[in-house]
Amino acid sequence: MAKNEGDKFSRFDAVLEQADVSDPWSHTAGQAPVYVPDYELLGRLLTLPVEAGAVSESGSFPAGIDSWIAHELRRAGFGSDEVWPRPLRPRVLPRDVAVLIDRLPMPMRLELAWRIQNLPAVGPVDARILGRAYVKQVDVCISRWDRGPEVLVSTKAQLRSFRKNLPNRFEESYGDAGNLRARYPLAAVGYFFVQRSTILTHEPDAFELAVDMIRKLRDTGDGNGYTTTGLLLVEWDETASAIKVQARPDLVPDDIAPPRFFADLVGHVLSVSPVAHHVRVRGLRERRNILVAEADSATGEDTVVTLCRDSARVRLLPELGKALARTPQPSVSSRFLRL
Repeated sequence: MAKNEGDKFSRFDAVLEQADVSDPWSHTAGQAPVYVPDYELLGRLLTLPVEAGAVSESGSFPAGIDSWIAHELRRAGFGSDEVWPRPLRPRVLPRDVAVLIDRLPMPMRLELAWRIQNLPAVGPVDARILGRAYVKQVDVCISRWDRGPEVLVSTKAQLRSFRKNLPNRFEESYGDAGNLRARYPLAAVGYFFVQRSTILTHEPDAFELAVDMIRKLRDTGDGNGYTTTGLLLVEWDETASAIKVQARPDLVPDDIAPPRFFADLVGHVLSVSPVAHHVRVRGLRERRNILVAEADSATGEDTVVTLCRDSARVRLLPELGKALARTPQPSVSSRFLRL
């Protein structure tokens, strides 16, 4: 049996478990939607890899960005198990499987949940989506069997050599947008770019190019490009006794800043969905109670069922796994797949 080891998101689990899932909208009914991201949470998430010396454009640092964007979507009202990466392992879990686990008796529920963590084919770390021409690893995703992909977000981090690498970023990103939107024209396909604020002092011309690139990658109405794009600068002082990463949205033009990115992303999902879908998300954004039951085909009922994230239960899983590893267990197929 595979060991219950962590993944690239595991270092963020404790922070996300304690993170506030409060209403992200600050406007009142009838006003234009105004989204307020939790920048303090992003700073805490990115501080972890920076403190650990894992500062690179792949691995833990961009995984922190993915975790933050996924958390923001949960703040907006999307279900915990609908948004990938999930805030606990497995990071990608089909909604129908989550509902099944939730309805099993407790011993079976805990055992199956632990086993799925160790079956990458069932609960992988990354979401991979087939586009028109090729399979694309999508960093943040909302997808279900009954709805298909609804949110597909690609994230990139750039921490050094800014001007040198921007052309390659632009080319590959524009191609990815066409690949995904050609197959899923109704999905909200987003692109979020994080750069270190040293770009302003070391290569200010590259920052101008980055701003222009983010604007050019956005769909202008002809169906090409991303549904929405965003740019954010982050900063930290490596010489400080206590390193702390801080988001600097004030350094980015409003039209490509995170509030606009999230407002457009959520708004697009709602604009192409019937009112009986994403009722909570719509109610939060429109600042009113929507008197329609959520249509949830996974349960066969007009209701919302989400996999319980009881913290005590989550903490129990590793201990349960150790006990299971010491005891011969029936196979997953004999215990569960014949239900």
